[in-house]
Amino acid sequence: MIRSVESTPGASSAKTQIAVQFFEKKQKRKAWFSTKDEEVCWEQWLLDITLLYPRTESQRTEARKDMESALQLAILKIIDIVNNNKDHIPPITTSDYNPFPYKIFVPQKGDNWGGRFFST
Repeated sequence: MIRSVESTPGASSAKTQIAVQFFEKKQKRKAWFSTKDEEVCWEQWLLDITLLYPRTESQRTEARKDMESALQLAILKIIDIVNNNKDHIPPITTSDYNPFPYKIFVPQKGDNWGGRFFST
């Protein structure tokens, strides 16, 4: 899991989590007049997010600096993990611009991963 930066003093904050899932398309089986494809999830990332609500301009500036450094550390950590763990990645079997479709889920209040934010 990637941890976010601590809250800026004086600013209110809210914590949430998003999940990013990567899929591999596989040909499932032939039906009477068609072939159905299925998507198999081969990796899921859970990312903790802290949303900051600064009240003053100085808090906003401090929050922006904290956010930039936290994002840079998170990206470097993701790159390190991805570069060191490649054995489980399925082979690319398509010429599509995105051979591994993905989905990003954001939890809704009172819902367990019910709200899908973006997918492709």
